[in-house]
Amino acid sequence: MSEEYEVTFIDRDDRSARFLVRGVTPAFANGVRRAMIADVPTLSIDTVRVIENSSVMFDEQLALRLGLVPLTTPDDYRPDDTVTLAIDVEGPDTAYSGDLVSSDEQVQPAEKNVPIIDLKEGQRLELEADAELGYGKDHAKHQGGVAVGYRHLQRVEVIGEKSEFEDDEPEIIRGVIDDDGELIDTESFGNDLSQRYPGKELEVTDVPNAFVFDVETDGSMSVDELVLKAVESLEARAEELETAVQL
Repeated sequence: MSEEYEVTFIDRDDRSARFLVRGVTPAFANGVRRAMIADVPTLSIDTVRVIENSSVMFDEQLALRLGLVPLTTPDDYRPDDTVTLAIDVEGPDTAYSGDLVSSDEQVQPAEKNVPIIDLKEGQRLELEADAELGYGKDHAKHQGGVAVGYRHLQRVEVIGEKSEFEDDEPEIIRGVIDDDGELIDTESFGNDLSQRYPGKELEVTDVPNAFVFDVETDGSMSVDELVLKAVESLEARAEELETAVQL
């Protein structure tokens, strides 16, 4: 990786972002992608203690559903830390993730409207659950980056005019292009270059060491936090390798 790199955000909110990184190698770009999926720890329900379950769903199925509810993950949690969540809902009603009551205000369901079980008249669900830190490489429920991908930034240059009798054939391209220094989302012209440059002969090339990332989180943390923690994990692993090699 280059000692200097540049990051430009194209669009972002708390849970999703698209950004351009210049000055990194394909290996580093892929390392960041993998780290966002596998190496950033998140809290997730691991142990469930059922007090009453008179619903039609087995305890194990409920535990699986609860484990997949994303939880906000504070920075100060450590691998041995545990937070307890409880739920007590009686039918006729639907138990949602938002009904979970946490022992720590910092740790809450990232989505309040995830349905857990539909309870009929006379049915009740009461349980306690412990959430712990874990890694996506060990279980999918700990993957804070639910959709992480990247592709080369592509440069589009007009090299001439098409002949008078030459038809404009669709030229489909996806992602973000560099048009004379301006970053353009290909969705803005329907991903078809012939719509943006009618009647033009074009040359499309990959910009060396420039990658556009599309990142979406499960709500356990913001995109900024996910990316920074992924890079930190790569740095820590590189330092471990350097130490091991020097021994």
